[in-house]
Amino acid sequence: MNEIAIESPLDKIQDVIENGTRYAFITGDSLNVLKKIPINSINCVITSPPYWNLREYDTNHFENSIGNESDYRDYIITLTNIFIEIHRIIKNDGSLWLNLGDKYYNKALMGIPWRVALSLMDKGWILRNDIIWDQMKGTQSAKDRLRDVYEHIFHFVKNKTYYYNHDEIRIEPIRKPKIYNGELVSATGVNGKKYRKQIAESNSLNELERKNANIALDEVLNDLAIGKIVDFRMTIRGEQRAFHSESTSISGRAKELESKGYYILKMGANGHLPSDIWRIAPEDTWRKDAHYAVFPEELIINPIKATCPDDGIVLDPFSGTGSAVAIAIKLGRRGIGIDISENYNKIAEERVKNLKNQLF
Repeated sequence: MNEIAIESPLDKIQDVIENGTRYAFITGDSLNVLKKIPINSINCVITSPPYWNLREYDTNHFENSIGNESDYRDYIITLTNIFIEIHRIIKNDGSLWLNLGDKYYNKALMGIPWRVALSLMDKGWILRNDIIWDQMKGTQSAKDRLRDVYEHIFHFVKNKTYYYNHDEIRIEPIRKPKIYNGELVSATGVNGKKYRKQIAESNSLNELERKNANIALDEVLNDLAIGKIVDFRMTIRGEQRAFHSESTSISGRAKELESKGYYILKMGANGHLPSDIWRIAPEDTWRKDAHYAVFPEELIINPIKATCPDDGIVLDPFSGTGSAVAIAIKLGRRGIGIDISENYNKIAEERVKNLKNQLF
C-alpha cells in the first residue's frame, strides 16, 4: 500500500485517550495509525470497511487502498491484519461491531462477510452476534435471483466477559398485565391457574418438588402483581417440554427441569432486548455525494449504548464522514476516526462541530 502522510496522530490520539478531548479525526492509512495507539486503550470499535470491488470511495487516488484488491483473498488478509491490531488496542472488556456487505463475482455470491468473520475468529476474536441489517429496499439488477436487501453486522468481543449494558437498549413491552374477569393476568393472559392444577396433578414431581414449584409460582405471581414482570411461562416436568432441547448436556433448562422439576421464564417490566434483525433504512442527512456508504445514525446508537461505558472511547478505523464519532459525542462518549481521505475528514470535522448540544 502506498505511504501517505499522517497528521500528528500521536498527539491527537493521546489527547482523546489521556486528556479527555472529546474527539479526533486522523488522516492516514488505518493499519499504520492503529499501530500508534496504546494497547488496551479503546472501549468500542464500530466500523464498515470499504467493500471489496463494490463501491467507489474517495481514497486520495491510492490505487492499492482497501477494497481495490484484484483477489478477494488479499482483501480478507488485509482486513484480518487490521483487526489483529484492533484486538491489541481494544480493552479486555471491549467490543467490535463490523458491518460488511457481500459481492457477486462471476455469477457467484462470494460470502465475503463470513469469510472475514471466520478469519477473525481464527485470530482470537469471539463472535457474539450476527445481526442482519434489513435495509428494507434494494435494487434488482439481475433477473435470475432474488433482490438483496440486507448486510451483516458482526459483534465480536475480546474475552468471554465484557462490558454490556443491556438495560440501556431494552425495548419497552407493548402489552402490559391487565385485569380480566376480576383477576390479574399477564400480558398474554396467563394467570397461573393451569400451572397450579398441573403441579397438583403431576405424577412426575415428588412432594418436595411440588411444594417448591408452588412457592416459585406464588413468587412469580407476586412479581406480576407488583409490576416487576409483565409475563411468564412455567415448564413442569412431564407436562411441557424443555424450550430448546431435552438433553441436559445441551440445555441448561433441561438440566434445571431434571433437577428441580420445573423452571420459569420471565419477561421483565423493563422490556426485552432487541432481536438480531434490524430494520433500518440506509439513508440519512449525511449521505452526500462525497460518500456512497454512510452509516445511518440509528444503526450506531444501540452498539454504543450497550458496549461503551459513559465517557468511554469509540473508534472507527474507516470513519468516512464521521457517523460513529458523531453519535459517540451525542451519547456522551469520546471518539476517534481514522480515514485515508482528507476530504472525508474535513466533512466529519464540520459535522461534529455542528453538533453543539445535540445530546440524546
